[in-house]
Amino acid sequence: MRPINNPILRGFNPDPSIIRVGEDYYIATSTFEWFPGVQIHHSRDLVHWKLIAHPLNRTSQLNMIGNPASGGVWAPCLSWDGGLFYLIYTDVKTLYTPAKDTHNYLVTSRDIAGEWSDPVYLNSSGFDPSLFHDDDGRKWLVNMVTDHRRGKNRFGGILLQEYSVESQRLIGPVYNIFHGTALGSTEGPHLYKRNGYYYLITAEGGTSLGHAVTMARSTSITGPYEVDPENPVLTSREDPAWPLQKAGHADLVETQTGEWYMVHLCGRPIPSMGRYPLGRETAIQKMVWTPDHWLRLQSGGKKPQLQVPAPGLPEFLHPSETVRDDFDTPELNIHFQTLRIPFTEDIGSLTERPGYLRLKGRESLSSRHRQSLVARRQQAFSYTSSTCVEFEPENYKQMAGLICLYDHENFYYLLISRDSEKGGKYLTIWSCDNNVFDYPARQDVCIESWRRCYLKVEVNYHRMRFFYAPDGEHWTPIGPVLDASRLSDGYCREGKFTGAFVGLCCQDLNGSGKHADFDYFEYLERESGTPE
Repeated sequence: MRPINNPILRGFNPDPSIIRVGEDYYIATSTFEWFPGVQIHHSRDLVHWKLIAHPLNRTSQLNMIGNPASGGVWAPCLSWDGGLFYLIYTDVKTLYTPAKDTHNYLVTSRDIAGEWSDPVYLNSSGFDPSLFHDDDGRKWLVNMVTDHRRGKNRFGGILLQEYSVESQRLIGPVYNIFHGTALGSTEGPHLYKRNGYYYLITAEGGTSLGHAVTMARSTSITGPYEVDPENPVLTSREDPAWPLQKAGHADLVETQTGEWYMVHLCGRPIPSMGRYPLGRETAIQKMVWTPDHWLRLQSGGKKPQLQVPAPGLPEFLHPSETVRDDFDTPELNIHFQTLRIPFTEDIGSLTERPGYLRLKGRESLSSRHRQSLVARRQQAFSYTSSTCVEFEPENYKQMAGLICLYDHENFYYLLISRDSEKGGKYLTIWSCDNNVFDYPARQDVCIESWRRCYLKVEVNYHRMRFFYAPDGEHWTPIGPVLDASRLSDGYCREGKFTGAFVGLCCQDLNGSGKHADFDYFEYLERESGTPE
């Protein structure tokens, strides 16, 4: 039987929530400050996955203007009941403060790839909300609760409250059903019911190297919950050399043939560097139930495996995706996202000049409000990305080009601008290292007579190099070899939960909306690369 290779969702796809509807499997993952919110992937064999939807695609569902880096959409929970899909999510407004603003919402849809409803507000007591549909027809919300009081556990336990479909609100008493284990930082709850037990799965130990999956059970949904004597069920915390680190924040699914699988987040560091430009990804493990009704890894032990047995299901392949986008359709490619705001006519267009992506200069790259930027995830350690841009800036406050970024404080930007002191239109590199700005290229390149300019970046693990060309064939390097590992979890000062992106952007700090036209965007992975 063919294996499943982990991770199944590569590059910044954390906090997976999985469901099965008939023969179809869906995974929802977090998107944080990137818009539209929530990624949903589809599979029929648990081996091959395809991105099919971003359900939070309008500001009536998700308004993230001003959100911090790594704020926004945390840990969505996807479920299905009675012909209706339910999606629960948090919009995190504040992060590194004792008292957090974590607003929880519910949207629904009968078509997972169609339009979703406007949100129903649930609560703001904590994050990682999850909806459980009991077999008696009642629905229950669980979420972790934050506690900012002096001397208290910041992760104050798992709250349970009933949700009323009729009144579209939470009703009845609030129960604190689980205070966690000695690992601490108890979050990421999901409820299940099997053989008369309610099972509570949680993420503990923090979402970094101490991460783990723990379980507890009870014969009553309100508890008390008995802790699994073999906890944690899954972790890589005891082996810093293991290829899948940060294992935790899990969810369960049963196949139509009775097999059980657990999806969970993980991270793959650049070897010997301990940095994670791909962010937190999604992996899957095969599970088995013990005679005394606890869940264990089919492989034995607690460590996540790089390969696991696939279920006994027919192979289901998705059409292959192209590496080049020529902007020939009126909508952005599904892999593109924007920062905090939707892609509207205010920031760009695919129809004003057919065959081109037109970006209209907005705020600076340091802005948490209205940037004109579209980008896609880095999903391999080695890749090449290129574009061709037509841009006629009028002064130094207008810029456009190719960008590699983690957040508004960490990026490398190969840009075109204009400065009469530099001979007119020119090309340079601008970098930001935890809000410390620099120009790594010793010499800028004059391109005053160029109508079109081709830009390219090559990334190989921690090494990044920019190039330019007048024709897309004869490439010249610009600037030094750069440290790509800075665009990584654990390095960035504010953003810590996303991953590196590569894309296109345009700024006009005059406020006049000067536009740049991009002819294409290409992203080509080279997994054969090796760290140097």
